[in-house]
Amino acid sequence: MIFAERTDDELLGYGVPGDWLEEAKSATEDTLLELAEHLPAEAAEALLELATGGTPPVPVTLAPGADPFAHPDAERRFRIVADREELERALDAPWEKWAVFLHPAQRALVERDYGGPARVAGSAGTGKTIVALHRAVHLAEADPDSRVLLATFSEPLADALRQRLRLLIGNRPRLAERLDVQSMGGLAQRLYGLNIGPLQRASEEYQRELLSRAGGEVPDHGFSDRFLWAEWSGVVDAWQLENWEEYRDVPRLGRRGRLAEARRKVLWTIFAKVRNELEREDLLTTAAMFGRLEVHFNQARRSPFDHYVIDEAQDISVAELRFLAALSEDRPNSLLFAGDLGQRIFRAPFSWRKLGVDVRGRSRTLRVNYRTSHQIRRQADRLLPPKIADVDGVEEDRRGTVSVFNGPEPEIRIFGTVEEETAAVGDWLRELSQGGIGSSETVPGRGGIGLFVRSSSEIERALWAAEAAGLEAVRLGADESVTGAAKCGGNPQVDAVRARVSVGTMHRAKGLEFSAVAVMACDDDALPLQARIENVADEADLEDVYNTERHLLYVACTRARDRLLVTGVDPASEFLDDLA
Repeated sequence: MIFAERTDDELLGYGVPGDWLEEAKSATEDTLLELAEHLPAEAAEALLELATGGTPPVPVTLAPGADPFAHPDAERRFRIVADREELERALDAPWEKWAVFLHPAQRALVERDYGGPARVAGSAGTGKTIVALHRAVHLAEADPDSRVLLATFSEPLADALRQRLRLLIGNRPRLAERLDVQSMGGLAQRLYGLNIGPLQRASEEYQRELLSRAGGEVPDHGFSDRFLWAEWSGVVDAWQLENWEEYRDVPRLGRRGRLAEARRKVLWTIFAKVRNELEREDLLTTAAMFGRLEVHFNQARRSPFDHYVIDEAQDISVAELRFLAALSEDRPNSLLFAGDLGQRIFRAPFSWRKLGVDVRGRSRTLRVNYRTSHQIRRQADRLLPPKIADVDGVEEDRRGTVSVFNGPEPEIRIFGTVEEETAAVGDWLRELSQGGIGSSETVPGRGGIGLFVRSSSEIERALWAAEAAGLEAVRLGADESVTGAAKCGGNPQVDAVRARVSVGTMHRAKGLEFSAVAVMACDDDALPLQARIENVADEADLEDVYNTERHLLYVACTRARDRLLVTGVDPASEFLDDLA
C-alpha cells in the first residue's frame, strides 16, 4: 500500500476528503488511478505525485477574512466576473473556449517576471502551448502599449494558435490588434519585405540541382547527393558559413570521428560553388533570409514587437534563434520559449547560449498531463530517457510527470504480412467508429481518430486500413478526401475534425490531438528510416538519427488521448521492443 505510512492530517492537508482516507491509505499501484477519479483534482494530483516519488506543493492556506475565490483551488473551478461586459463575453463564449483552461501551476509561469530569455518545458500533453497562449495575452494586458508576437515553426500550427487565441480573448478587439500570431517563416518573409525589400527565394529543388551540378564539376569526390544535401542544409546553410575556415571550425556536437581535413576541403569546393551561384543570382535560402534580418535588426536597434513567445521551440533553427536574439535584445520578459526536447524531430541540437540566448536558471518544467491517459503516457515514456539535457546542460526531468485520468492499455501488435496488419488495423478502426469515436468532435485538432505512418512511402498502407474499415479518410494537408468526395482544406488542424480518419506521416502529427490513434507500418526498415541511416557520416550522426526517430514515434503515440494501437510487420522496428 502506497500511502499506508501517511498520516490522516497529511492526506487531509492535500485535499483528500475525510470519507476517502481509508481508501487512500489502502491504495496500491493497481487501484490508485481508479481512486484518483473520485477525488478533487488537487488531491488526485498530490497523491499521484507522491506515488511517483515527488513532493507536492504545500497547500495554500488563506488568512481569515481573505477572498476565498483567490485560493488556487478555487481558481480551478470559478471564473470571477468583474463587470457586465465581461459577463456578456462569458455568456456568449462557445463551450470550446474552455479548451484553453489554465491550471494554477501553469498560471504561476504565465505571470512570472523573467530577467531574460526563459523556457517552459514539459512532456507531451502538459499544456506548454496553453501556457504560451496565456503568456502572450498576459503580456499584452500588463502593458497596454505593447505589441506581442506568438510564433511557432509551421503555418498549420500557427493557424491552430490563432483559433485558440480567438477563443481565449473573445470580443476584445483592442487586445487582439496588439497580438500577432505567425509562423517563423511567415514572420520573416513579412519583415523582410517591409524592412529590406523584395525577396527572391531559392527553392529546395533548385539548391539540390546546384549541389548536383557543382558536385559534377569536382571529379571523383565520392560523396552521394544525399550526403551533400544533408551537409549543405544541416551545416553550411544552417550556420550560414561563408568560407573554408568557418566550415573547418564549425562545432560538430558529439562527433568522435571527423572527416579528414582533405576530404572536407573537397566538400567546401562544392559548397563554395553553390554559394557563389546563389549570390550571383541574388537568391536567398531560408537561413540566409533570417541571417539578413538578423543583421538588419542588430544595426537598427529597434524591434517590431516588445515581447516574443515561441511555441514548439525544440525545433527552432540556428538562423531563427539568432534572428530572435537580435529582435529581443535580451530585455526582461522579451522572450519566452515553450517546448519539449523529447519532441525534437526537425533540427540538430546546438548551443543556444553561444548564440546569445541563455535560459539557464530560467527554465521550468510542467509535470501534470491533462491530454493523455496514464497508460498511454507511461508506455510512450519508455521511448525516451527520464532526463534529457540540451547542449548547454539545461535539463528537462520527465520523472514525476503524472496523467490525471485512466484509460485502456495501449496495444502493440506485430504481424506476419502487410495484409494481416491492414485487416487488423481496419477492424480496430471500425470498432472505434461503431463506438461513436470520430464523428462528433467539434474542436479543431482535438478528438477523432488519427492514423500515422513514418513516411509517405507507407501512406498507402494506412489508406488501405481505412478502406478496410469502410471509413472516410482525409490525408492531412491534402486537398480532398481520399475515400470520399468531401472537399477539405490544406490545414491539418481543420482536416482532423472533418474526417472520420485523419491520415498522415508522423511529422504531420505534431500539434494534433485525437481520442484514438493508430501508428502502423512500424517495420524494421521504416523506423528508423533506412534512407537516413544510409546517409550517416559517423557514429555521432547515427546516434542523432536514432534519437529523432524515437522522438517521432513518441510524438505520434502521444497524440492519443484514450486509445492507442501500434503495429508493424515482422521484422518490426526495434523501437517496439522498448515501447512494449
